[in-house]
Amino acid sequence: MSPSNVETLINLLMLLALFVGLAIWWATKHGGKRGRIAERVREAALSHQTVPADFEDDGQEKTFRRRLLRRLAAFGDKLPLFDAKYRAKLRQEMVRSGYRSHYAVSVLLAVKFCFGLLCAAPTVMLGQHIPLIGSFPVGRGAAMMGAFVIGMMLPEYAIAFRASRRRKEMAGSLPDALDLLVICTNAGNSLAVSIRRVADELATICPPLSDEFSLTADELKLSGDSTRALHGLAERIDLPSIRALISTLTQSMRYGTPITQALRILSRTERLTHIVSLEEKAAKLAPKMVLPMMLFILPAVVVIAAGPAVIQLLEVINKK
Repeated sequence: MSPSNVETLINLLMLLALFVGLAIWWATKHGGKRGRIAERVREAALSHQTVPADFEDDGQEKTFRRRLLRRLAAFGDKLPLFDAKYRAKLRQEMVRSGYRSHYAVSVLLAVKFCFGLLCAAPTVMLGQHIPLIGSFPVGRGAAMMGAFVIGMMLPEYAIAFRASRRRKEMAGSLPDALDLLVICTNAGNSLAVSIRRVADELATICPPLSDEFSLTADELKLSGDSTRALHGLAERIDLPSIRALISTLTQSMRYGTPITQALRILSRTERLTHIVSLEEKAAKLAPKMVLPMMLFILPAVVVIAAGPAVIQLLEVINKK
């Protein structure tokens, strides 16, 4: 490595150290007692969450994945760059993505920081080759910080994409779940037993929705607070149809109206909405097929149709 590259690396590392130092100072200066209290409340609330099998200490030999996740969680807990409010926001997004462990946020924060460093490393090594700003240390430092911030944003976007895909999967299976719930309530089962039965039936059809219903059934059985358990289901899934279902069930239990009739109406409405969405997708299919047909199918048809005529024309021209 040339002396100029060494000097550039030292300057950028000093900028990174200054950035981390300022972040630590800001966290200790502005967090104070209130920040520590909020952090303790967050840890106490998260300690009651379900721990997945990846983090359970079951006495077996620890695999490489478990050791890595534990180390990432320990590293993420010690990062002072993220306050309790931001961690709570990430906690909600992770729950909606299907990660309910109280280690999930810490692992995500560690992954975000590592991705930021990985994206900033090429900028540090190849900073002099950046056009216009590569010859200035301040420009290279700004590029490094930009790459670091972009790298930290990528894991969060991946989690948001997973949550969106999970919601779409659950929305597609929700009409079937409502139909099963209507059948179970018509059979005389209670709400908790009906939700458990529906979760068991959906285990192979839609595992995410089955997991959410199973967790809700456990909360209804253990806590007895049906309103809180149902609202927790709405917060985890975050779908308008689920919120309508929870509102219907809550009002039925509050005013003593029959749950079966309300569920039947809601199931019919959700089924109609699902059919309308499928018809809308089918109507959009024809315009979307125009460009692929023009690029891939039309040239082959032209070659097959006009190929023999072109060959005969070339033969006639060659004879003359």
